[in-house]
Amino acid sequence: MEERLVTVAIHTYEKAQILKSVLEIHGIDAYIHNVNQILPVISAGVRVRIRESDLPKALAIIEDMNNTEAVYKALEEVNKQSMVLLPIDFSDYSLKACEFGFNFAAINKAEVVLFHAYLPPSFSSMPIGDVINYDNHKDDDTIRKMLEKSKGEIDKLCVIIDEKINSGAWPNVKYRKVLREGVPEEQIIGYAERHKPLSIVMGTRGKDQKDADLIGSVTAEIIERSRVPVFTIPENIMLNKIEDIKNIAYSTNFEDKDLIAFEKLVSFLKPYNFKMHFIHYNNNDDNWAEIKLSGIKEYFQRHYSDIEFEYHLLDGEDILSAYDKFIHDNNIDVVSMTTHRRNLFSRLFNPSMARKMVFHTDTPMLVFHA
Repeated sequence: MEERLVTVAIHTYEKAQILKSVLEIHGIDAYIHNVNQILPVISAGVRVRIRESDLPKALAIIEDMNNTEAVYKALEEVNKQSMVLLPIDFSDYSLKACEFGFNFAAINKAEVVLFHAYLPPSFSSMPIGDVINYDNHKDDDTIRKMLEKSKGEIDKLCVIIDEKINSGAWPNVKYRKVLREGVPEEQIIGYAERHKPLSIVMGTRGKDQKDADLIGSVTAEIIERSRVPVFTIPENIMLNKIEDIKNIAYSTNFEDKDLIAFEKLVSFLKPYNFKMHFIHYNNNDDNWAEIKLSGIKEYFQRHYSDIEFEYHLLDGEDILSAYDKFIHDNNIDVVSMTTHRRNLFSRLFNPSMARKMVFHTDTPMLVFHA
């Protein structure tokens, strides 16, 4: 039975041809419909159609085509991302993240970058009124000592990592170390934007230790600002390896971008068997929620027939409590969701669900940027 075609975009003839070329470079067969055969260049409402099974991949490609420069870059062959970024602060929960990160890199045949950013004491303690008069050379000796200390700490960590690899406890993954001076979240985001890692893997404290870090948590800032997927690994979890993941809860708001995120998630974990639980918190008694969830069920059963799915509508007065109960009752190993780019005031006064979950749960999270 021939697979049905779906319309992925409606453009002018010229733009439709460009999109068709980009999709075909990425291995997606594309077709142009509704063309004026006599004067195709003035045909309006030209449809670009693809096979339905190619929809997640096509949406991800179109997402990156926001400007002319991106279009021409997309016309070139895209190299597969092959690096996992592992920000570290030499804490116990940082080491826990390293273990998971190395296993994650191994199944994706990726290199690991151990990344540490140190903040000079003068910068963190400097009064706001003194910013203009701050002398960058005043604390050169202090900065040099901090750099030496950071080098010493990361070298100690590398000794531990080498021992783990040599004993067979961790996979033999190529890794390198990077040190940067500056605000950690800014340095991490900047490095990720330049080098486009497959994912960022970061550790978090246990939920009973996070309240004091509610505003300043580096992990929470990375989750809300990163354009690449972020894995958060709490220090108290028993999960060490990707193959230990048996149940994943995917939080959906019925957006197209959920298809893109899910496709990435499956690509990360495709060598292993796991059950996927689609969940939606129905906080306003949306009568369409069950119908939308039914539509998702039909789509994913058709295109991911080798994965076991369950579908759940959560309710209750408090969303965090509803998530907690579901995670506990269903033995969830990983919670996955998408988050949106937000400005500073939104992050401080109206934090996203992903940010709230970082401080609330001891369950690993995989967060995608929408």
